Amino acid sequence: MSTPGRVIVSHRDANWLPRGGRADVVLADGDTAVPDPTCLVRLFATRDGRVLTVARADGGGHDLPTLAIDGGDVEATLRTLLVRTLGTVRPASMLGYVRNVVADPPDDYPWPSPYAHFVVWRCHVPADLDPAGAWLERTDAETHLGTRHWWPLAAQRPWLDRGMGTGVRRS
Repeated sequence: MSTPGRVIVSHRDANWLPRGGRADVVLADGDTAVPDPTCLVRLFATRDGRVLTVARADGGGHDLPTLAIDGGDVEATLRTLLVRTLGTVRPASMLGYVRNVVADPPDDYPWPSPYAHFVVWRCHVPADLDPAGAWLERTDAETHLGTRHWWPLAAQRPWLDRGMGTGVRRS
């Protein structure tokens, strides 16, 4: 399997995966294609050096707005997540993804194997939009989100950069 983007962290024997599983955090670049299969899309929405978070459905604190892929259409799912979160579609660029690698999953493993991808999209939220959720400053975000598997991606890009892409590149 070719690896687009750059692996910035690799968790061998990751404790949230079945025995022998590995999780790679991959930073996207301008040529990185959306990986297949993509299971979830997450939205890293920023404004003035803050990130938008929402309460996790499982009560596990803050997280990025997230939506499971429905029917394999990443672009449609991203548009749906943008509308649900921001009330409109905004330009978004792929920040990167977490790739789970599980060669021999148990029957109760919920994701495809051997690979499952969880893509993080970044967008700037203008001041005229008022999405529901909590805006966290970078230091607070690290406190509340620093243990999330995708967090290493957040440390790789300036939060004030407004240069966002507009499309989804398929692999």
